[in-house]
Amino acid sequence: MTFFLSRLLARWLLTWGWLLPVAVVVFVFATSWPLMALAEPAGSDLVRPGNYWWYFVVTAATVGYGDYSPVTTAGHFVGGYVIIGGIATLTTVFTRLATALEQAKGRRMQGTEPVRATGHTVLIGYTAGRTERIVAQLLADDATGLVLCTGEEVPVHPMPGEPVDFVRGDPTAADVLARAAVHRASTVLVDMADDNEALAVAVTVDHANPSAHVVVALRDMERAELVRYVDPKIKCVQWHTPRMVTEELTSPGIADVYAELMTAGGASTYSVALPESLGTLRTERCRVALGRSFGATILAARTADGLVVNPGWDGELPVGATLYYVGPRRLTNAEVDTALRE
Repeated sequence: MTFFLSRLLARWLLTWGWLLPVAVVVFVFATSWPLMALAEPAGSDLVRPGNYWWYFVVTAATVGYGDYSPVTTAGHFVGGYVIIGGIATLTTVFTRLATALEQAKGRRMQGTEPVRATGHTVLIGYTAGRTERIVAQLLADDATGLVLCTGEEVPVHPMPGEPVDFVRGDPTAADVLARAAVHRASTVLVDMADDNEALAVAVTVDHANPSAHVVVALRDMERAELVRYVDPKIKCVQWHTPRMVTEELTSPGIADVYAELMTAGGASTYSVALPESLGTLRTERCRVALGRSFGATILAARTADGLVVNPGWDGELPVGATLYYVGPRRLTNAEVDTALRE
């Protein structure tokens, strides 16, 4: 019986929505007031307009302050009727709230809820394991406002425990991108399972938000020329280096720096062993000498204790340490020795 009544109430709520509890409380108030006026003695303070609404509210809410109460047996029955009506109203309200919360959670898990964020980062495409690593790296870099937009093949939110909104649908469809609020996003990552899909999505994203910083992960970097036809501002990053992807998202333009360093003919990265004859050297001395003489910038140093990236200026480099630097050309051991002696 209880199950039948709960199912019937749920069906009524779906049909009438918030109108049902409003109708119940109005009906009980409209019928209980004249009944109470008939049941109570003439001139009773309880049924005065300024008092009865207060009595009705506290009684229907089952609070019962007791400042006003019926004195007759018939009045007690009417009061019981108000209590039952109040319980019925509160039950419908709480059931409606629970239903609304459950529906909202279901829409969020199924990716049908529109995103209301602004200036956020949208990740378009999902690859199990890879996308989780990208999200973890972005969160470690203090990124906020993440939205994951996937295709229909992802049935529910794949990362419900993370602070990531979820949108599901065809990422080349304008309405899906609108639900992900791509038009209000500051950064968009296109990370599809196929380069052709990535190109199609990039075109759609660029049309939806030409001012966003768009990063496209490609397996074949020769496709980057096609992306530049769409918009030269779109950055293409090698798909197989997810860390570079996240760095480009959080530090726009860093991919160009990596590309320049890995391209022959320009500045590049090199290594050189410090001359043993000079003994222990301060990092500051190496930075200043190589920078002034050759325009080289020290990136890291390797000692017996391991690799240190961006070593501190006050640090010391023991005999046999290796320096890693960026510069216009490779330096000979003799050039390094001369520069450090000077």
